[in-house]
Amino acid sequence: MSDSSNKSGRRQFLTMSGAAAVAGTAAAAGSLALPDAVHSDEVNFPTNRLPREVRIATVCQQDLKASSPTAMVAKIVDLMGQTVTSKPDLICLPEVFPVANLSTNRPSAEAIATAPLASLCRPIAEFAAKNRCYVVCPTYVTEGGRCFNAAILIDRDGKDVGTYKKIRLTEGELAKGLAPGPIDPPVFETDFGKVGMQICFDVFWPDGWKRLAEKKAEIVVWPSAFGGGRQIKMAAATNRLVIATSTRKDTSQICDVTGEAIATTSRWNPWAVATVNLEKTVVHTWPIMKVFPEIFARYGDKIRIRTFAEEEWSIVESRSPEVRIADIAKKFGLVPIDEMLRQVEAKQILARKAV
Repeated sequence: MSDSSNKSGRRQFLTMSGAAAVAGTAAAAGSLALPDAVHSDEVNFPTNRLPREVRIATVCQQDLKASSPTAMVAKIVDLMGQTVTSKPDLICLPEVFPVANLSTNRPSAEAIATAPLASLCRPIAEFAAKNRCYVVCPTYVTEGGRCFNAAILIDRDGKDVGTYKKIRLTEGELAKGLAPGPIDPPVFETDFGKVGMQICFDVFWPDGWKRLAEKKAEIVVWPSAFGGGRQIKMAAATNRLVIATSTRKDTSQICDVTGEAIATTSRWNPWAVATVNLEKTVVHTWPIMKVFPEIFARYGDKIRIRTFAEEEWSIVESRSPEVRIADIAKKFGLVPIDEMLRQVEAKQILARKAV
């Protein structure tokens, strides 16, 4: 999970102030273009984070009620506003949240998807630009005459980075004419790392998570109608992913690569924030643990090694801007656990052929 550079440019970017002109990018059914400049000097970003520390915020929609999609978007924006003092880099929102928990009849997916995206997503894009954060904004979109349950990644300038289309639709969604997305999920580049997405029912199929891990996603956002619980923790641990969920009910959570929930919402707090450090790697404890004393002797408190005895995982993490995991791995022969498993499997295949 280490990066080829220490992202010093990102930190300079985070601390700059002044006017940021927000240009629009065409999306599936409209544009997220914002006509006015947005002043980033309204936000004071912290400068004491590690180069690859990412602050993730999530919300839960359970107790939010509204009379229309537009009103629901306004309430979600208000809820997002409560996270601003934590200076999030990424905010996650629930599955097609504009049409959830409405007191009136729910609009059809087609009605939402064929309306100009700016009518619903513009407030989210404005928030992202004003507060200099990425936002995952789930909604319906159309493309090629078909309607999709989707999530749009919006960047710090309020621009559309890209769209993920839900792969595994429910029977109800299929009956309504929604189309499944491409079987190979995209991975999006951000200034802090690679981000992928899954949506709700996708959680029951392990191949989506696996594909994202193989494509080097580091953070996966999971907008959903339900909480996911242990399934999310298993997906995070199995694929060595940071997973941030945002749900319409129960609990939204942020899980580290170990599968541990490091932040959760509850009836008392409808939003949660966690800081994750992507400058780390997961290794199989044996026999790599033999070099741990040498690593400690060289780096001291500039690194942290956390070992899970029963799982035989160890996580080697940089705690200093001066230390890169790639350099430690090269010097001490650390092999990420997934690469180790691929190497062993290749040897197993050769041995099987020799029988």
